[in-house]
Amino acid sequence: MFAGLVEAPAPFAPFVGDAQAKVGRPLTPGSVAGVARRTTRRTIRRSTIYVARLPAGCVKSPINGVVLWHCGSTYYQLYGARYVVVHVH
Repeated sequence: MFAGLVEAPAPFAPFVGDAQAKVGRPLTPGSVAGVARRTTRRTIRRSTIYVARLPAGCVKSPINGVVLWHCGSTYYQLYGARYVVVHVH
């Protein structure tokens, strides 16, 4: 008579609670915006080396949505009125 009305408990039910993250919020692990922002932070790092002008033969290169100038093996990013050397990892 009561068959089907009572559900069998899940094997991990006592250990796993409701998730607290809200997908779509920028800082949650499942958020595309949060992942993209963290990836960019890990990929491009500014140095403390600044130059007023770029060397000859630089090529404009977008990397992860950031415009960089690629000059030989060195990358530069416009920072105010100067360029800063950046390390791309």
